[in-house]
Formats: sequence, structure tokens, C-alpha cells
Amino acid sequence: MTSLFQILLLLLGIARFFIFAHFIMSWLISFDVLNVRQPIVGQIWYTLQRILEPIYAPLRRVLPNLGGIDLSPIVALVGIEIIRILLINNAALFY
Repeated sequence: MTSLFQILLLLLGIARFFIFAHFIMSWLISFDVLNVRQPIVGQIWYTLQRILEPIYAPLRRVLPNLGGIDLSPIVALVGIEIIRILLINNAALFY
């Protein structure tokens, strides 16, 4: 059962990394540091969007529309952190 606990923490860490990468890329694209017409940047950007859209879409339906500000990555990070804390505090159930 320890393996299951570690695998869950690993998956949460990977999800957190993808969200941070998507967040940073969105800022770099907004300030024209990166250009999505470049092949590698476009591939990474659209891949991250396809991976993260199933997480963001339900959050966007619940969150209020704030114009151009998207709070779904922040809410997703908070949710991942809450799940991680719950897993760590209940780690005895995995042993």
C-alpha cells in the first residue's frame, strides 16, 4: 500500500508541474516572449491545454467570469495541495 501512496503523490506532483508550466507559458505568450507559431512552442502549448482542459473546464463553470483573468489554475493548485495534505495526514491508512 505504500506504493499506492507514493504513486498518488507522484501524480499530484506531475499535475502541479503541468499547471505551473502552463501558467508560466501563458504569461510568456501574453507578453510576446514566446510565439505559438513556432513549432515546438505550439506543440507544448497545445499539449498542455489538452491535458489541463479537463481539470480547468469544471472550475471555469463554477468560478465567476472576471473578464480576462482566469483563476482556474490557482483554484486547481489549491485543490491539488488540499488533496496532498489529506493524503499525507492520512498516510497511516496506506500502511
